[in-house]
Amino acid sequence: MKESEIRALTESQRTFFESGKTLSINYRIRALQKLYTAIKNNERSILDALREDLGKGDMEAFMCEVGLTMSEITYMLKHVKKFAAARHVMTPITNFHSNSIICPCPYGNVLIMSPWNYPFLLSMEPLVDAIAAGNTVILKVSAYSPKTSEVIKDLIEGIFPSEYVAVVDGGREENSSLLSMHFDKIFFTGSQAVGREVLKKAADNLTPVTLELGGKSPCIVDNSADIKLAARRIVFGKFLNCGQTCVAPDHILCDSRIKDELVARIKKEIIRQFGRNPLGNKNYGKIINRKHFDRLLSLMDKDRISFGGGFDEEALRIEPTLMDGVTFDDAVMQEEIFGPLLPVLTYDDFDLMLKQTDKGPHPLALYIFSNDNTNISKALKRCRFGGGCINDVVVHLATPEMPFGGFGESGMGAYHGRFGFETFSHQKSILDKKQWLDLPMRYQPYRKIYEMMMRIFLK
Repeated sequence: MKESEIRALTESQRTFFESGKTLSINYRIRALQKLYTAIKNNERSILDALREDLGKGDMEAFMCEVGLTMSEITYMLKHVKKFAAARHVMTPITNFHSNSIICPCPYGNVLIMSPWNYPFLLSMEPLVDAIAAGNTVILKVSAYSPKTSEVIKDLIEGIFPSEYVAVVDGGREENSSLLSMHFDKIFFTGSQAVGREVLKKAADNLTPVTLELGGKSPCIVDNSADIKLAARRIVFGKFLNCGQTCVAPDHILCDSRIKDELVARIKKEIIRQFGRNPLGNKNYGKIINRKHFDRLLSLMDKDRISFGGGFDEEALRIEPTLMDGVTFDDAVMQEEIFGPLLPVLTYDDFDLMLKQTDKGPHPLALYIFSNDNTNISKALKRCRFGGGCINDVVVHLATPEMPFGGFGESGMGAYHGRFGFETFSHQKSILDKKQWLDLPMRYQPYRKIYEMMMRIFLK
């Protein structure tokens, strides 16, 4: 799409928002209902597109993308009237007699930029929240997941006029054109490098931004953990979507005393969940493109591989790979892995490990497997991160009552459920002052009032 077309699109959306149609709660509800029905009717096409782009099996694609999207719509339909209603809060005596009211209002014209790793969910979920909050939306879908982007574009164009919700596809040229426009809110999910550029461009117009990024999310396993259960859940979360999940455990930090047992259990779990030939498992995903495939291969130090390591260049598949004897100086620890490589590092001093962990860039997630409440408390209090789990991985993002977002280098702002509605809303503070009482002490001249107050308070 040309820059002139994008400009015309943003102007048409601004005009549509100014018409006031999206301020109606019933209008928003009808839009969400249309979206839900369209997703349900196009489920097969969505699942097929996700398989073609990322090799996802139907169950994984529904569980992690389509199902979560429909759940968010259902949740928002149930609560949007309450979220959009004005809320009365306490008024201090200094503003007697008044009513203090918080009124949520939509930002206006919103830009949502979605990634390729969960191309349906991470396009639709923020879109649901933005629609519920009453905005118009331009959704920029990823060029790296073309089949899913095509399905999303067809789906949205089939139910919404472009002046209300529009999908823009394409690559860097379209991204640059969009970021040169003036939006009222930008929501970006993707890499830290691109996130920095989005923030720089948004600063030109002082546009508020929500950044959902990533990072090297650690998974701590101490010597009190249930090793069998930890291995099972770590393997599930790490190799889901072939490791291309922003909240996947990036690496394991385990007590040196239980390392051998944990590694052995993880090997058994990989075989149990993916078979002895994961490359032949039709429900095991693939790497998104050759660029990322080659990057991952460059991180696979053959001397560190203790299990897996096989790959299929033609299919862009890499086996679930366990790397042992890894140190923080190895290449695999210098960047977010975002693939099916799982390094195992050890510690001897729990407190020192936490201190070193918190010195680095703050991750999107932190996980701890432990039955030691003291260790759990230390990890949660001393480490700064976006969110996480105790004795599980990844699944915290499926709870609509909790905010999902990063911290520091892993992002800013949060969404899901009410927090998603608030992310796309401005909270207006309104003081409704009554007219029957007008205290004179607020007005000039202040001298007599000051002397009176001094006599009262200095007695």
